[in-house]
Amino acid sequence: MIEKTAAAAQRARPKRILIVDDHPLVRQGIRMLLSGQDDFEVCGEAASAHEALELMRHEPPDAAIVDLTLKESSGLDLIKDIQIRHPHVVVLVVSMRDEGFYAERVLRAGARGYVTKEEGPDEILRGLRRVLAGQVHVSDRVASKVMQKIIAGAGEPAANLLDSLTDRELQVFELIGNGLPTREIARELHISTKTVDSHREHIKEKLHLASASELLRHAIQWVQCQKKV
Repeated sequence: MIEKTAAAAQRARPKRILIVDDHPLVRQGIRMLLSGQDDFEVCGEAASAHEALELMRHEPPDAAIVDLTLKESSGLDLIKDIQIRHPHVVVLVVSMRDEGFYAERVLRAGARGYVTKEEGPDEILRGLRRVLAGQVHVSDRVASKVMQKIIAGAGEPAANLLDSLTDRELQVFELIGNGLPTREIARELHISTKTVDSHREHIKEKLHLASASELLRHAIQWVQCQKKV
């Protein structure tokens, strides 16, 4: 009887949510959204991965809402760190990035769901409740895409060459597209310039690009397309 009472109390307790986004207005909007729900309690806000992990170190939340673009860090890297340090914390990504391209990477990193910011508040609430219930939350479009890849088999070549890039290579590619030179990319990702150069060569090889100018042009075009999504 005592165990059943404790379990019921645990279910009744509002789930503690950490909001991780580098835009204060976005954090405020999500906080206001969650504050109107009896089953959620915002336990903290963070603008960077470092801040998020510091807050989690003292008292891990039940779930974290994470953007992919953070101050001095990547949301993908944060998701991986959470999986290692706090595997019981479930992650829902809420981002402006193209779900069709990023959702699969997010799930591989350890998140349980993906919602684009343009989908609206109801979808954020629905996604959060689903991941807290142990389910995976993505759009039907993304679920279909993932299933098609599984059916096709891992040995099939990627339809999009960008799919062949590792998460770190994709980060470098995006920073190149944002106009950052090698030294600034190294500083942003906390790696050496030699490592950045190595990533650049791997990207050129995987994308079948012959020169640094081709790499820059393709990276700029891709970044511009992402901003239009």
